[in-house]
Amino acid sequence: MKAVDEAIMALIRADVSLKVRFDILVSIPGVSQITAFTLLIEMPELGELDEKAAAALCGLAPISRQSGRWTGRAFIAGGRPIVRHALYMPALVACRFNPDLKTKYEDLVKAGKPPKVAITAVMRKLIVLANALLRKNRNGHQNSLDQNGYSRGYGGSDCVSFKTVGRYRQMSA
Repeated sequence: MKAVDEAIMALIRADVSLKVRFDILVSIPGVSQITAFTLLIEMPELGELDEKAAAALCGLAPISRQSGRWTGRAFIAGGRPIVRHALYMPALVACRFNPDLKTKYEDLVKAGKPPKVAITAVMRKLIVLANALLRKNRNGHQNSLDQNGYSRGYGGSDCVSFKTVGRYRQMSA
């Protein structure tokens, strides 16, 4: 596994645009090298999509069942399961260490949503954040990575947070 990771990292270092995209992705709290590799490989169009399309491509867009007066349960489906699976652990880390996403998670749980639904919402927020940061070519929280490529946590108040994604949307319109 380590040899594969090193080979992928060598390819990323060789291409300047990939290196910039990689650095942006690992700057998000919770996103490690492995997750960044997965996003770069499985979603090369990330950064060129709107937020709904990015969530739908990951299979994280909510789909509601309804017909007439009847309303069923909402669910997620479709998309690229590899990306969805790769975002699960970063979402758990973000629920603990990213203040904005931690608040989002806690608010959903307090509202009566099951924890898995709240984690799925955080996964969606992560992919929307990654898409917005890549589109604007800006770093998120300045993460530091340990020797294994894992995120060490929240960077501080001078960094871009999820709440600023709304500003990105307004600037790109």
